[in-house]
Amino acid sequence: MGLAACGSTGNQGAAGSTAGPGNAASNQPSSAPSAEPVTISFIHWRGEDAKVLDGIIKKFEAENKDIKVETQVFPSEQYQSTAQAKLLDGSTGDVFTSFPGAQFEAIAKAGLFADLSGEPFISRFTPGLIQAGQKDGKQLAIPYQLVYNIPIYNKGLFEKYNLEVPKDWDGFLRVAETLKSNGIIPIAFPGADIGPGQFMNPMVMNNAPDEDIFVKLEAGAAKLTDEWWVKTLSQFKELNDKGYFQKDALGTKGDAAIALFTQGQAAMLATGSYQLAGNAAINPELKQGLLAPITVPADQAVFEGIHTTTFMLAVNSKSKHPNEAKKFLEFLSRPEIAAEYANGTGQNVTVKDVAYTSKELQIVAEWTTKKTRFQPRFTIKNAEVQKAVLGSIQAVLGGTDPKQAAAQAQAIVDQQIGK
Repeated sequence: MGLAACGSTGNQGAAGSTAGPGNAASNQPSSAPSAEPVTISFIHWRGEDAKVLDGIIKKFEAENKDIKVETQVFPSEQYQSTAQAKLLDGSTGDVFTSFPGAQFEAIAKAGLFADLSGEPFISRFTPGLIQAGQKDGKQLAIPYQLVYNIPIYNKGLFEKYNLEVPKDWDGFLRVAETLKSNGIIPIAFPGADIGPGQFMNPMVMNNAPDEDIFVKLEAGAAKLTDEWWVKTLSQFKELNDKGYFQKDALGTKGDAAIALFTQGQAAMLATGSYQLAGNAAINPELKQGLLAPITVPADQAVFEGIHTTTFMLAVNSKSKHPNEAKKFLEFLSRPEIAAEYANGTGQNVTVKDVAYTSKELQIVAEWTTKKTRFQPRFTIKNAEVQKAVLGSIQAVLGGTDPKQAAAQAQAIVDQQIGK
C-alpha cells in the first residue's frame, strides 16, 4: 500500500491524475467558476510561528483562490510521536513538517513522503542545507529552518557580573559558580521535555568530535559505555550536583524554564536559537546571545557549536491534492515569502537570497561563520535508541551513577541493533 501511494503521486505533478478519483478532482481547472476551492491540510509543531504563517497563508490564498489551507499545530513532543499516524489515510497533512533523524527515517520507511526531487523550486534552497531531507538519492523533504541548538544567555547578567563567554570546561564551571553565588540560577534546564534532547548536543560535540559517532553506535562500532558518553553524563551530573540547574530540573517543562530566563532569574536557557524571538516577545528589554559549553580544554575543542536544518517541509504521498500541496511549498520557497517568515519568527531559513532584518536574526548572524556541526541527536535513526540516549541523561539527573546509566542505555541499544 505504501508503494502504491508513493507511485500515485511521485514527482510528476499533474501526471499523477491516473492514480484515482482524489487526484482527478485535484486536477480540475482551478479557474472553473463552478468548482469548489480545494482545501489542503498543513500540520506542524511551531505554534509560536502561527501568526506569521497565517499571514503568509492569506497571501497564498489570495493568489490561489481555488486553494484553501487549514492548519493544525501540535506541541513538538506530541508531533514527534503522532504525526506519522495522522498522515496514513491522506486526509490530514497534505503538507506536513518532519524533524530530521528518527522521525524522518520512520516516515520515509512508511513511504509517506512524496518525492520532490524534480520540483523546480528546489533550486531556491542552499544545496548544502537541505541534505537532511534526502534519502536514497531523492529529496523527500526540504529543511526550511537553520537553527543553532546551543544555550541562550542573558548578556545583561553577564555584563553585570563581568563574565565572558567561557572557552573551556573549567571556565564554564567558574561562570556558573559566580552566577550561583550571586543568587542567579546559572542554567534553566527544561528536563521534563526538550532539555535533554537539546543540551546533549553541545555537551557531546567535543567529547566525541567524530560526527558519525551515533551512526557507529547504531552499527555496533561504538558504545555508550565508552569514555565519550560516560564523560558527557558525568558532566551533566557535575552541573546538577553543584546546583547549576534550577531545583527539580527533571520536573521542569519548557515554558517554566523560559519563564525563569526571561524574568532574569536564570542566566542561561538550555534550548536554542529558535527561542530568541519568543523570549524577546515576553521581555523586550532582554539582551540575548548564544553560547555553547566547551567540555574540553580550549586547545582540544574541534567545534564551537551546533546547527540543525529542521522544520522539513514535505508533501504526503497519500494526499488527494498533491499539486495544490506543491504549489504551497513553491510559495513558501520564494525569497520574499521566506524573508517574511524568517523576520517575523526570528528563524534563519535555508532559502537563498533572503534579507534578514530582525534583531534576533542579527544575533544569530555571527554563528554562520563559526565552526559548527550538525545536531548529533538527529543522526540517531532509531527512535528507541534515541530514547535510550536521552533517558540516560535523565537517569543521571535523577541520581543514577553515570557508568550505570550508560550501561543501562547500552543494553537497550544492543536489543535494538540485535546484539
